[in-house]
Amino acid sequence: MIALHGVSKREECPLSPAEDRPTLAQIAAASGVSVSTVSKVLNRRGDVGAATRQRLEQALSQYGYVRRRQTEPSLEPVPTIDLVVRGLDGSWAASAASGAEATAYEAGFRVVISVARPPTEQGDWVDAVIAAGSQGVLLGLVDLVGDELLRLQHANIPYVVIDPLADPPTGAYSVGTSNWAGAHEATQYLIDHGHRAIALITGPAQHLYVHARIAGFRSAMAAAGLTVRPEHIRHGTYDRASGRELTAAVLATSPRPTALFICSDHMAIGGYEAIAEAGLKVPDDISVVGFDDLPEARWVHPNLTTVRQPIKDMAASATSTLIRLIHGVRVDSRRQELATALIERESTRDLGHRPAR
Repeated sequence: MIALHGVSKREECPLSPAEDRPTLAQIAAASGVSVSTVSKVLNRRGDVGAATRQRLEQALSQYGYVRRRQTEPSLEPVPTIDLVVRGLDGSWAASAASGAEATAYEAGFRVVISVARPPTEQGDWVDAVIAAGSQGVLLGLVDLVGDELLRLQHANIPYVVIDPLADPPTGAYSVGTSNWAGAHEATQYLIDHGHRAIALITGPAQHLYVHARIAGFRSAMAAAGLTVRPEHIRHGTYDRASGRELTAAVLATSPRPTALFICSDHMAIGGYEAIAEAGLKVPDDISVVGFDDLPEARWVHPNLTTVRQPIKDMAASATSTLIRLIHGVRVDSRRQELATALIERESTRDLGHRPAR
């Protein structure tokens, strides 16, 4: 008979070879260890001390615990990685989750998606991640407003930033995309199709990749000898409503631009709405190029020409880096940058004349 810790004599559970198979909780309590330690021994994990392993093996044998077949699911808890995003609207988060999950699964991890909501009386997303025992964190387009990263470091939880909104702290790891090159290529594409008056609609001015996209846009315009009017650069938020509002404002300027480079597919969809409300058509009256190449780019009519950033690959690469950090493996490159590509569809029109070279 084995007396379970913290159980009265009336609640003692006799465990003997003649009885039904005992539970892991009973074995753990009887041996003075945690359930996870018993599970590790059952799954022949190496991170259990020799004396503890021997004691548990004897207990399992003494009380007739029969191991499950290897084809049955393991009771060992699967280590967890948190993908923290600012929201679940649209398909950016889904693309990132797909890349992260596939890479994590191959390495024996599972991915939990957390939304970086404002703090409550119960705490914030950092508190939740720490309480859940997360092995590591992927940060996807999250605005960091306080000491979130410092608290992760104090909890010894490694993190990797996907397409950082601001310069990561010294020593941090990040994976991004070639925002400058992507914006330059999109602008040059419009210039090569005869457009001279091109407006740029983009996200918050303080974001790191917004700076890069504006710089790429300005560089292509300057190289072609084209002037960028101040009212033709507009900042908003990366959502449909903002794209609609800013596009309407640009369309009201005189002379009206012949092309819009809208640095977000979500915003570009709102731009389509504003163009229709103004009695205009894409691309007959105005050409549009987006940025992201989300599935939504193929849902609108005409299909949106856009800059593809490899969101799924970025998340996969960030996850691979994070897993190496979790295992204590050295990662030499702290910043990875994946290439963009212009995807030509039906939302642009060739005006038939070219700027002088």
